[in-house]
Amino acid sequence: MIKKNMDETNTGYMKHLGGLLLKKVSDKLYEFNVTVRDIHLNTGKIAHGGFLASIADTGMGTAAHQITNRRCVTINLDLKYIKSAKKGETLKGVIGILKQTKTLVFLKCEIKKDDEIVVFASGCWKIL
Repeated sequence: MIKKNMDETNTGYMKHLGGLLLKKVSDKLYEFNVTVRDIHLNTGKIAHGGFLASIADTGMGTAAHQITNRRCVTINLDLKYIKSAKKGETLKGVIGILKQTKTLVFLKCEIKKDDEIVVFASGCWKIL
């Protein structure tokens, strides 16, 4: 059975990372915000790459579900780590829908602090 509402930004695994607040800006644009906390840091005292990957993946996957109203799963996720983020900094994710076909959704995500890109992500989601 597939749940109708697949918003996983504040449940399961993401709940343990503090959750996300995803909002629709337009039909092809979504945003989320998250503040870097102690639990997000690596031993170098900067945001862990796995945390940044998780918020990009969760944000883009939830946006894919929102536009398709169907369960979507990650097929490909490509990340480029550009700048570090520290405890207390607020990160803003800007997600763009690049293309939707009958079976796939292609998305991009820029995770920024202030106006500087921390992570650039892109990927493809399979519509189930």
